[in-house]
Amino acid sequence: MSADQTSSARAARVTIVTQTRVRHEASAAFAAWQDDTSRAVAAFPGFIEQSVIPPNPPQQVDWVILQRFANQTAAVAWLNSPERLRRVQAALPMFVGNDDIHIVRDEETGALPAPVSIVISTHIRPGQEAAYRRWEQRIAAAQSKAPGFQGYRFEPPIPGIQKDWVSILRFDSDANLQAWLDSPERRALLQEAGDFTEEFHTRTVRTGFDQWFPTAAGAAPPAAWKQNMIVLLLLYPIVFLFAVFVQTPLLMNWAGLPFPVALFVGNAVSVVLLDFLIPRTSLRFGWWFRPDAAEYVRRTIAGAALVALLYAVMVLVFTKLF
Repeated sequence: MSADQTSSARAARVTIVTQTRVRHEASAAFAAWQDDTSRAVAAFPGFIEQSVIPPNPPQQVDWVILQRFANQTAAVAWLNSPERLRRVQAALPMFVGNDDIHIVRDEETGALPAPVSIVISTHIRPGQEAAYRRWEQRIAAAQSKAPGFQGYRFEPPIPGIQKDWVSILRFDSDANLQAWLDSPERRALLQEAGDFTEEFHTRTVRTGFDQWFPTAAGAAPPAAWKQNMIVLLLLYPIVFLFAVFVQTPLLMNWAGLPFPVALFVGNAVSVVLLDFLIPRTSLRFGWWFRPDAAEYVRRTIAGAALVALLYAVMVLVFTKLF
């Protein structure tokens, strides 16, 4: 495949962004339902990869599912497939309100690669599309100057699929995102948009440990559960070895630090080491994080099995030696 063909193929890829609010008492049932649905979509033609971001209350109360497909046709086929519709129908009693489902094109900026993002859906008054586009250019220019801003996506409606205009803003932290949302400049711009806007709503997305997992341009972050497994793989030996060789003999016995202080020092050291180790380790697991669609199931299972085996080996070794 030529460079131009490769570029065109990447540009054709799309991501379905689904935001779902689930009843608290149904959280476990929904997690099991999502696992089954993940296996179903993995076998669907054109599917590439998926990330599932669980709620993180109180800041984020929605489940966020990112499903990447080779093209819009494949994504729409999955959304309209009898299998998905049957699954969604069965899950309706678990939901609070309706899903927010949007299709965004995968370009250089990607879908949701930042630690915190906000998805804004806007319904425009008929005949006011040109005015809205001009206004959108103004607010895009203003927010690009905000501290912590990392990227912006703007998606027009897709006939027969989504009726709203969708904007995705990405920031490096909650504080910087909230500062922009509360800024007088943004409030003034929103007031100007009242003449051509019928309604809009926002939902915030936080992507777990994504800042530790480097992604190529236009690539979605690894699935949250895979990130969690790698974090645990590295965190466990760091915490264990630091406690055995540093925290107990030096910080507590020799320096006389109380346990809460020694534990805090240990946690601080662990975070610093993870910041160094995880990006390098994640590069070794690229085959598992982003497998080709044809090998998605096999590599996903193989990677999870490998990490689980490494867990068992570490526990066994530490048990025998200490």
